[in-house]
Amino acid sequence: MGAKSRKELITGVEGVLNALLAGKLTVEQAKRKLAALNIKRIGDLARLDVERVHRIGIPEVVLAEGKSPETVAKAVVALASTSGYAIVTRVSEKHLKLVQSRLRRDFEIEYNSKARNIVIKKKGHLFPKIGKIGVLAAGTADVPVAEEAVVAAEVMGCEVLKAYDVGVAGIHRLFEPLKHMVEQGVTAIVAVAGMEGTLPSLVSSLVDVPVVGVPTSIGYGVGLKGVGALMTMLQTCSPKLAVVNIDNGFGAGIFAASIARQSKRR
Repeated sequence: MGAKSRKELITGVEGVLNALLAGKLTVEQAKRKLAALNIKRIGDLARLDVERVHRIGIPEVVLAEGKSPETVAKAVVALASTSGYAIVTRVSEKHLKLVQSRLRRDFEIEYNSKARNIVIKKKGHLFPKIGKIGVLAAGTADVPVAEEAVVAAEVMGCEVLKAYDVGVAGIHRLFEPLKHMVEQGVTAIVAVAGMEGTLPSLVSSLVDVPVVGVPTSIGYGVGLKGVGALMTMLQTCSPKLAVVNIDNGFGAGIFAASIARQSKRR
């Protein structure tokens, strides 16, 4: 942060504290204003919302795709240093290597090669377990998107039960893992499917918990890189299926984990 930014931040904090002391703000209002102030500038490269997790329950995430390794490394180091951990999605080998070279020794890195995600955290840091969800993938080609959902949900504090290659081409493989998920008390299920995208509607018709459908870009020409699967899911006649964007495993994991956390609190 530049000198001007630091001065503005300090002045803003003092204003909030003075308003709190004067009785013009409640403690909750002051907390929200302080959280809004705590936006860290990383030069002209990015702005990190380091208090997002406290404000809306979802951590700040760095999308590496389309960004230079230098940009990603700077953002990740700043975020991890402030929050104790950081998540990076859609990383390349170059992103991974540079981030590894910039980390302090008291941090560790977990790389999920299927999801192309990395989680950086202080050594010994544990994400609290709050809730439980299931993640299903129709085919093995859909696994990278499913794993992205798994990583997102685990960072949100969810225990994740998963089963892959359980699509309609071999529908007999679905029922046992789905039965297990229901018996274990999952409060939401993410169903990932490419091709014609039938799996989420089928799962939604069999269970009494919310289902999040994720269309993937896997499929032949007429599928239009996931548009066919997306249309199938949007046209479902199963009324409790929510659908995210094509290949958006991260968003599905966050959404399902948010459902699980609210259920756990109740």
